[in-house]
Amino acid sequence: MASGSQLSGKVAIVTGAANGIGRAVAHAFANEGAKLVLADVDEEAGEEVAAEIADRGGEAIFRYCDVGERLDVRNLVCAATDAFERVDILVNNAGVVSTGSDFLSLEEEEFDRVIRVNLKGCFLVGQAVAQRMVQQVEEGGAPGTIINMSSINAVVAIPGQAAYSASKGGIKQLTEAMALALAPHGIRVNAIGPGTIKTAMAGTVIDPKAEKAILSRTPLGRVGEPSEIASIAVFLASDGASYMTGQTVYADGGRLSLNYTALPLAKKKDGDKKDD
Repeated sequence: MASGSQLSGKVAIVTGAANGIGRAVAHAFANEGAKLVLADVDEEAGEEVAAEIADRGGEAIFRYCDVGERLDVRNLVCAATDAFERVDILVNNAGVVSTGSDFLSLEEEEFDRVIRVNLKGCFLVGQAVAQRMVQQVEEGGAPGTIINMSSINAVVAIPGQAAYSASKGGIKQLTEAMALALAPHGIRVNAIGPGTIKTAMAGTVIDPKAEKAILSRTPLGRVGEPSEIASIAVFLASDGASYMTGQTVYADGGRLSLNYTALPLAKKKDGDKKDD
């Protein structure tokens, strides 16, 4: 199965693994030799991903997990240790977007729903896995690593996605706090902050008009692919990132560096004053 060996023999839990970025991460990790515990609330798609990996000679199991429910999280970690005896890597990827309500009409229940999955879920799974990793270190095992899925919306906000933006900003700070708390145990914690990625979830909030606006301020001029985020996850989980912790790696086609929302300079007419 494995075309590489960066994660050979490692045991990885990936939440939100049934679709999109999580699915791409699962396949990329399997290609690098990892044993996978896939978690999601979409059981049919999750089982499908596990079967795809097994059909290609990899090792993967699927477990239903609502990351906002502590009992589900506990059962997930137990399933991983029962199947593979330990956990070396966690990718905290499960997430949802808001229905897109304007801030003034955003319902409390909708705000709570997004924060519960994106931020509380990241905390619950991260804490449970970290506790297991610390135990493994105390028993003489190697330290593990945790990767949280943040977003460029930890830095730049969307008025129609106040809950989502708040949750991703929280993940950025949670990542740094986790990294500091777990550093004495040798456990590394980093995050990935994707820009707009070609997933079904992105499609629920981005219509053609919105996509045109996004591309107008994305220097590389395109949306990203899930596999491009998965490759960053592989690096962060590997020994190649052994001196990295507390960092968020942004992969956004250059959007944060552009730092404004006007049309690119190339769109201005000749003779117009250029921005400094």
